[in-house]
Parts: sequence; C-alpha cells; structure tokens
Amino acid sequence: MPPFKDASKLNPYADFVMQIDHHMGQVFAALKENGLDDNTLVIFTSDNGCSPEANFALLKSKGHDPSGGYRGHKADIYEAGHRVAFIARWPGNIKQGQNSNALACLTDVYSTLEELTDQKRKKTGGEDGYSLLKVFRGENSSGRDALISHSINGSFAIRQGNWKLCLSAGSGGWSAPKDNIALKRGMPAMQLFNLEQDHAEKNNLVAKHPEKVTELLNLLDQQVKNGRCTPGESVPNDREIQFLPKGVSLSKRD
Repeated sequence: MPPFKDASKLNPYADFVMQIDHHMGQVFAALKENGLDDNTLVIFTSDNGCSPEANFALLKSKGHDPSGGYRGHKADIYEAGHRVAFIARWPGNIKQGQNSNALACLTDVYSTLEELTDQKRKKTGGEDGYSLLKVFRGENSSGRDALISHSINGSFAIRQGNWKLCLSAGSGGWSAPKDNIALKRGMPAMQLFNLEQDHAEKNNLVAKHPEKVTELLNLLDQQVKNGRCTPGESVPNDREIQFLPKGVSLSKRD
C-alpha cells in the first residue's frame, strides 16, 4: 500500500522492510509522547529466517544478504532458517549498545515477561523458556544450555555450545539439497556442525565425531521425554514424538 509500495525501487520485500522501520519509529514516538519511553521494554525480533520470496539474487546484486552469511533460509534446518535478529530496548535496564552471545529462543520471551511481571512459575506454560532478564543486565547466559529447532518437514536439530546436530540429510526445507535428493545422493542421514569454526554449515562432521553425535542424540531424547528443556518435573507431550531419521538408532553413552 502507498506510500511504501515501490518505495525501495527493488521489490515488495524491501518495501516491507521500509514500512516496518517507519512503524517502529511511530511506536517509539508514541511511547515518548505518552511518557512511557523510560519504563517500557521493547523487543524486536522475528519468528524465522527470510523467505526466498524476497529474491535473494536481486538483493545480493544490491549488496544485501538477508541471511547474513548463514546457510539456507526460512523453512530450513540450517542456521538462516532460525537465527534472527533479537533486539531489546529498555532504558535504565539494558546498557545502550550492549551485545550478547547468549543462546536464546523465542520461547524465552514468555519466561522473561513472566519474571518481569512477578508471575509465579507454573508447571506447564513456558516450560521451554528461560528468562532473559539476567542477559539484559549484562550476564553471559540465561541458564539455557541447549536449543531444539525444527524445519518445515518436521526434522529436528539440537544445538549445545558450538555444536549443532541436524537430524536430516538435507535442508529439511526448501533450499538445496532437499532431503529426498540428499538421500538419493547417498548423503549421511544426519549432519553435525561446529558453528564456531563453520558458521555456514559446510563441513559435515558426523563421521569424524561420532561421540558428539551420540551425546547430542541422548540430550535430545532426554528433553523430549521430559517434555521440557528447563529444570523441573517432567510434563507429558501432546503426542508421540519420533525424531530419529530412518536407519538411525539411539545408542547410549558409555
């Protein structure tokens, strides 16, 4: 819609980015106008990576990579399918310009607001969330040690530290290679990456580090059975969870 349609002179994706920027400016102006600016936590983030509908080739020709050098895009198991900007502004509580490498998930927003409003922690509801208030105040971690994610076809991935195990042969989504193609090519049923050394997820280390694969599979199995990734009593899942790729079995650690 005008005045944003064709404003970027690129495509609707870029027009929409301009529109969001404008509306965020309106939000901050309204907070200031109503005397709420100094006492309001504003979180700006996204639910997934960029859609290929944005026309990556066109954006690249203009010097922009919406995936920021990470592999894949929306729907994929790879980092660009899930890793998104997470910006929090809270004058007097978050130091201006502060950056953090703390592992975080959108499920943490629930627990953050729960603590912020002095709500009592419940057995269910937010059982996969860690409050980010400590991180906002400068600490290195919220307590989150691992993160489970999924691609659009239901493939699981689990990350702990710099290690990430993808339980799929391909992208699990829309980018190449799709899982059926990867399997036809004889590619391994799982992919293990060290994100510190290989943020673009190019080098599958499954064969080199079988002990790490076993460790992460067992961690995933434990969290699935517990129905949560946070400390506390186990809670039932609402359905039977199957996460192992065909031909892969769960072996216990020594």
